[in-house]
Amino acid sequence: MTKAVGLLVALFALWLALSGYFKPFLLTLGVLSCLFTVFLAARMKLLDDEAVPLQLRLSLLLYWGWLGREIFKSALAVSKVILAREMPIGQQLIAIPSTQKTEMGHVIFANSITLTPGTVTVAAGGGRFLVHALNEGFAAPEGFAEMDKRVTAVEVR
Repeated sequence: MTKAVGLLVALFALWLALSGYFKPFLLTLGVLSCLFTVFLAARMKLLDDEAVPLQLRLSLLLYWGWLGREIFKSALAVSKVILAREMPIGQQLIAIPSTQKTEMGHVIFANSITLTPGTVTVAAGGGRFLVHALNEGFAAPEGFAEMDKRVTAVEVR
């Protein structure tokens, strides 16, 4: 029941954010469509930890804010590399250790690396991620360690 309510709230928040309608009739239709979606998900037995990740902490919102700033800073750094007369590209593949204990934590960490311009998660396994970096500035282990620490703080074991 908790997962159904969590999914309903998340779906309605998404519907409200994407539609932007606040008229009573349209809000009613939005709630009804979200209720119908949760009903279908329950009938298909899809309300599990993977579909409704309630195990994440509310600090995820703070993490998203931090990640947004990091994405912006990385985008500026990539733009400088691209606009430089002699593009200083020194591509590297580096192994990054991860301290996350859950699959959701690994997914958040790998996707955070890929979302940050200049880096792409290529492979995962054995508690490590193989990351392609545009140059040595993007391959600095301090940045990945900070991201790893923040993602580990978000996940609930």
